[in-house]
Order: sequence, then structure tokens, then C-alpha cells
Amino acid sequence: MTKRKIETSEAPAAIGPYSQAIQSGDFLFLSGQIPLDPATGEIVAGGIEVQARQVMNNLQAVLKAAGLDFPNLVKTTIYLVDLGDFATINGIYGEHFGATPPARATVQVAALPKGSLIEIEGIAVRT
Repeated sequence: MTKRKIETSEAPAAIGPYSQAIQSGDFLFLSGQIPLDPATGEIVAGGIEVQARQVMNNLQAVLKAAGLDFPNLVKTTIYLVDLGDFATINGIYGEHFGATPPARATVQVAALPKGSLIEIEGIAVRT
């Protein structure tokens, strides 16, 4: 089995000992993205809607660095500090998928890195 590190300056640099994504065979394992601005390394200003859009932008940048895009995602996990944001997240998340969105889990957590309100990780497959 081979694995290859995927990284791009179009998404935030890892803030710990992990990769933005790892390609293994036809699978791409994306680390969780929080709403960091790739240029500043800081959380974007604004509430859950602004943060969710930044997370989706960051995920797309990592996918593109691997030659993939949202339709290649087969599984995601969304971590929210407040499940009361679920409907807002569904609307923003749904804008990025057609008739076959990936399988997904959404969980509420006590806290996320850097005070983020949302984090999303995923698994994509090269088709």
C-alpha cells in the first residue's frame, strides 16, 4: 500500500502533526477543516454561516489539490459546537452536492480547535 501526502496553500496549513489529506490507492482521507482563512491562519470573522462557507472552501481546496471535487466525497463527518445550527449547516452543505450527497454523520461536541463553531472531515474516492 502506498500513501501520498496532499497539501495546498489554498487551504490552511495543518496546526498540528497531521496532513491536510492522505491519498491511499483510490481513496483520499481529508483531515478535519475548521474555518481558518488560509492567508492569515485565523478563524474567519462572523457566525456559523460564514464559518461553514469557509470550511467548505477549505475542503474544496484540498480536494482540488488531489484532482478531485465534492462529487468524489463518499463520507463526511460534521462536528458542531451547537446542534441548533443544524438547519443552517444543511443549507450551506447541500449547495455543494447534487442528487447523490455523501453519507454523513453530524455530532455536537463541547469545543473545537481555536474556538471554531464547525469542523468537517471527509473521505473521497477517485472514480
